[in-house]
Amino acid sequence: MAATIHFSGQALGQRFCSRAGGGITFNPLSSKVSYQLKRNAMKIEQQGSFMRRESKCKPLVIASSMADGDFEPSPISASDTIREFYACINKKNLNQLNTYFSDDCWFEDCSFPKPFQGRKEVMNFFEKLVTSMGQNVKFSVEHVCEGDEFTAGVNWHLEWKNTQVPFTRGCSFYECSIEGERLLIKKARVVIESPIKPGGIVLTLFKNVTSLFDDFPKAAEWFLSSPHKILQLLCFTMVPAMGERQTAKRMGEGWWPAESYRILALYRIKK
Repeated sequence: MAATIHFSGQALGQRFCSRAGGGITFNPLSSKVSYQLKRNAMKIEQQGSFMRRESKCKPLVIASSMADGDFEPSPISASDTIREFYACINKKNLNQLNTYFSDDCWFEDCSFPKPFQGRKEVMNFFEKLVTSMGQNVKFSVEHVCEGDEFTAGVNWHLEWKNTQVPFTRGCSFYECSIEGERLLIKKARVVIESPIKPGGIVLTLFKNVTSLFDDFPKAAEWFLSSPHKILQLLCFTMVPAMGERQTAKRMGEGWWPAESYRILALYRIKK
């Protein structure tokens, strides 16, 4: 019985084939299949590494290639930076807190009418915040979720002597940038729980406002270009008819523009 054996330099095993003529032939696994298997193995390893990093909240590691093929890890983590940032607020250390912001940082607290721009304005806000917190109020960080490109989202609340303060839950989103060997906060947005819980009335007001927008698109563009005017309109729609004297007084004080009254009058006539 004749047998033919082909030797191969491939690291993977050979394929066994039986022929009717009685000969047995060992052929190497094709290079195409071998390449596909290697690619699949690399994908599995990368996915497993990503899942382990997410589940264990490991800091992002930037590795630089060395001449001998090794890697020199350089841990840079937005989540760690933000945790340290809140710890610094709790310690009331303003000098250290100042080092967490970039010079051109942008900080938006939705409780304020406009964002704070630049390190000077931002630090002025935090000086007032730290003073208003007193000695016993601290931030308690619940969760920190790290995203791409040095971003992080945080859920937090305030505590007084380890007791949660009502209506102080908040959610913040941070964008950081590398400056030198540190990550600095470049942009932030903070949304805080409101103590007022209007419930379903919010949807009613929202429906009334969107109806006005649809009926008066030009006026809608004017309102959207001046967000504070929308708030004035919402306040007005929540108040019943105040009478001509009171209405004239409010208009004279500049509470609501005359345009708002004209739109509301047309809307009420339509209703």
